Amino acid sequence: MNMGNMQNLMAQAQKVQKELEKANAEIEASTYEGKSGAVTAVITGESIVEKVTITDDSVLTDKELLEDMIVLALNDALLKLAEDKNEKLGKYTGGLGGLF
Repeated sequence: MNMGNMQNLMAQAQKVQKELEKANAEIEASTYEGKSGAVTAVITGESIVEKVTITDDSVLTDKELLEDMIVLALNDALLKLAEDKNEKLGKYTGGLGGLF
């Protein structure tokens, strides 16, 4: 491999690294909302729970149902985050975007 090809390869690698960092920063700056029944959960792109909202007070009388709704809403938000990571990072990570 001559020096010109090596420089081109290095430049391409740096370009891909910058694109990957930009896409990752966009994800980290985003929020993802999940819903289940009377519960809405919001997480950050860094998987930090920002907010859980109960939109119907009638579920407050059924503890198990409310707990299930909270878990499902959080999992819904996490799934949306994983899908976004796969969409935005998958082309750089070979489909492993949800792992980063």
